[in-house]
Amino acid sequence: MVLFLVPLTMNSQSYKLVWADNFEYNGKPDPEKWNYETGFIRNLEEQIYTSRKKNVRIRNGKLEIIARKEKYRNSRFDPTVRNYRINTAYAEYTSGSINTKDKFEFRYGRVEVRAKLPQGEGIWPAIWMLGANFDQIEYPLAGEIDIMEYVGKTPNEIHSTVHFPGNKRKEIKSNGGTKTLNSPYENFHIYSLNWTPEKIDFLIDNSVFHSFKIDEAGEKNNPFRKPFYLILNLALGGNWAGDVDPEVFPQKFVIDYVRVYKKIEE
Repeated sequence: MVLFLVPLTMNSQSYKLVWADNFEYNGKPDPEKWNYETGFIRNLEEQIYTSRKKNVRIRNGKLEIIARKEKYRNSRFDPTVRNYRINTAYAEYTSGSINTKDKFEFRYGRVEVRAKLPQGEGIWPAIWMLGANFDQIEYPLAGEIDIMEYVGKTPNEIHSTVHFPGNKRKEIKSNGGTKTLNSPYENFHIYSLNWTPEKIDFLIDNSVFHSFKIDEAGEKNNPFRKPFYLILNLALGGNWAGDVDPEVFPQKFVIDYVRVYKKIEE
């Protein structure tokens, strides 16, 4: 991996750029940086994720994650399995989800993503992170950091949230904030976080609107003291976004760049 030694000064702190994708190429996302999720994945969502350029592509210096209304066969279909990911024969929608799992994972730093959001009832784009050990332990033990979530039914609200285990088995605790942002689907904005051993700050256009103290997640096995990986996806429907308006498609989640900085120790 190439390290980009670009200085960044913020609040008298200096950072260096350690990972980035500026999408200055055409075609599919760089396979050395990104993985695809495919199939039905989570949250009872209506889309099936694919690795096709129709759903995930780089064009004109930007990543486009495109949700489409189209009937698409589930290659994992088996009606005998009691799991919607498997026993759903077809999806009525397709979309894309990419992540950096096992390719780039980090603990503490600053993440910046410049993006323009899609719009419409039922859309659910997200810029988020999961603990690197997510596949090895039960949710939410690995932790989840949602840098930006947006649901079309509340078109002027941006949500940032952390999820972590509570004291009881399978208890999920959450801590989040909401920021009003007029028509985020019309212009690009910078969605970011600053993650230190003490807290996680969530920002839009370099202005902090929510903070979470890491000690709130406990001392033993605190997930926010361990590495995470990045995820970019455009979901539809499911257990939060609600009913999908079939008339709004196609919709694009457009990302100009993704950058991760680490603090320069004095």
